[in-house]
Amino acid sequence: MILVTGAAGKTGNAVIRAVLTKGLRVRALVHREGQVEATKGLGAEEIIVGDMRSSNTLTNAVKDVKAIYHICPNVNPDEVAIGRSLIDVAQAADVERFVFHSVLHPQAEEMPHHWNKMRVEEALIESGLQFTILQPAAYMQNILAEWKSIMERGIYSVPYSTDAPMSLIDLEDVAQIAANVLSEPNHSGAIYEIAGPEVLTPRQVAFVLESETGRKVRAERAAVEAWMLKAKKVGLSGYQIQTLVKMFEYYDRHGLWGNPRIASVLLNRSPTQFSDFVKRIVHERVREQ
Repeated sequence: MILVTGAAGKTGNAVIRAVLTKGLRVRALVHREGQVEATKGLGAEEIIVGDMRSSNTLTNAVKDVKAIYHICPNVNPDEVAIGRSLIDVAQAADVERFVFHSVLHPQAEEMPHHWNKMRVEEALIESGLQFTILQPAAYMQNILAEWKSIMERGIYSVPYSTDAPMSLIDLEDVAQIAANVLSEPNHSGAIYEIAGPEVLTPRQVAFVLESETGRKVRAERAAVEAWMLKAKKVGLSGYQIQTLVKMFEYYDRHGLWGNPRIASVLLNRSPTQFSDFVKRIVHERVREQ
């Protein structure tokens, strides 16, 4: 039995689907009752509903599991405490393997949510557990939040420099790597950077979008103030908003890019090109119409 935490999010969903293709059984930890039905629909055998900040929830979740794939809710102010608590209950339950879904370049202290993942990595390394750490870059799927604007207005909007270099990775590739790591031997003690096959700026992303959709598309830098107002409307907390603004400022200076070699080895193929991802999304959207 594999425990997947944060199972109701897009990462958790993708990991569950990929893990099930390996013939493994999945127990999913979700936050709300309203997330149970959809998670069951993915094929999870067991569902636990609870708050990751509760030690009782975590203790129940790890009972009789062979391995954990830990995804903390995005930009969570309690990430370090949650990670340490889960590590503690995993030790007490003699869990065989602990795979942590971290982030590319957690060493970047200027991005608090990256730095918090580094603290969890530190605790995991020191725990004595058989661990693997995955450090994925930003997902290609993140552009889907702007898909309507891209298709209707021809604008790909980002709240940071349109010249920021990024190594976007297909979430489906990340999920496949997670499933491979969970189902194969010899990954203990590994820290894997998972970056896409190309370093693309938002301007270059817009060019690919234009080429693959047949629509004129240009990259546009959104005002951070406008982004903050939108973020408040969709329910992001003050901590989340301020943390993400710091991330945008970091992207302005450095972007977030890495090397695709490790992803290629773990996938036994080259990671998905952004152009192929766009073709797939366009095909899916046409099919849904």
